[in-house]
Amino acid sequence: MSEKQEIIDTPKLSEKDIKEYVLERFEDVKQGKIKNLVSFQAMNKYMIMAHNQDQLKILGSIVASYKKISLLDIMSEYEKHLKIALERSPTIKSHSNVIMHIFGYFSKNFSQSEKEQFFELLNEFKREEITIGKILSEINPIIYRFNNTYLASQTYFLLYSDPQPGNLFQMLSQKS
Repeated sequence: MSEKQEIIDTPKLSEKDIKEYVLERFEDVKQGKIKNLVSFQAMNKYMIMAHNQDQLKILGSIVASYKKISLLDIMSEYEKHLKIALERSPTIKSHSNVIMHIFGYFSKNFSQSEKEQFFELLNEFKREEITIGKILSEINPIIYRFNNTYLASQTYFLLYSDPQPGNLFQMLSQKS
């Protein structure tokens, strides 16, 4: 079997796998300090946003309240709302919203034709012609092209991207 075929045959994570992964990571955070929770919240922002934007705001407020209530209470409240957030499965609309937020990090660096390519890709996703994994695998190389460590650390890409390298924006990498 070729290396490319192995990549294509890699099994996709289910929503159940994603939820379990995030909740397991949170178990480690609960034993730590507030800075661990702040990092967890930052790394999981877009993944949580895809599930439930309202709960993302609540989770952010909980993290921000660390000077007002005990760490134990913060962790308990955060865990409760994290589980509520993960109960809702992402939709095409919620994923599209996340993709647009991510696009905001790069849009000023794109030419008009690159923006058009991006929006065509997003429209293909909205029309269900491609998967969320496909669109993220196309965006992933851009993160590294522009050296965006914040986006590179997002579990959203880890959990939802297809394990195939993207090629839509190859002209970006050729300009470097």
